[in-house]
Amino acid sequence: MELLHLFWAFLVSNVLGYGGGPASIPFMQSEIVDHYHWMSNPEFMNVLAMANALPGPIATKLAGFTGFAVSGWPGLLTALVATVVPSAVAVVLLLRLVRRFRQSAAVRGMTLLIQPVIGVLMVAFTWEVGRESVGTLGWVQSLGIVAVTLWALQKRGIHPAFVIVGAFIYGAVVVPHIH
Repeated sequence: MELLHLFWAFLVSNVLGYGGGPASIPFMQSEIVDHYHWMSNPEFMNVLAMANALPGPIATKLAGFTGFAVSGWPGLLTALVATVVPSAVAVVLLLRLVRRFRQSAAVRGMTLLIQPVIGVLMVAFTWEVGRESVGTLGWVQSLGIVAVTLWALQKRGIHPAFVIVGAFIYGAVVVPHIH
């Protein structure tokens, strides 16, 4: 039964997560943390941070880790199949439809309408992550980290993986001495 739950959780997350891995993260968090309770929210945030630091798609790394944590190798394979196969099939089918109807006002309207919805989901997820950060680190640390991260990404153009590694180092060296 657990394998079926894994399959369903990742199938739903990835089918509804229009826009790729980052857009499916709020859905995955809801399934993994809130619905099935496979992880706590702080555990999910840690796995998400590691998934962001490693190369490759975020969704597959989250699925692989969660599947393995829940049901070992069969869980890993089940979660990965639910994450990758439906999306791959959908891409092939949808691209054919979009090519055929690319001039359609309905197709343009659908793709334009979904963007703000995904944006709101990502803002809500960001809000939750920020609230968790403030709860554990406090306002000053959280805002300082946000400011340094924005500066590194936007002003200096540092790759996100290096920013995440820097955050891990900061968290290992500095944060234990603050609390």
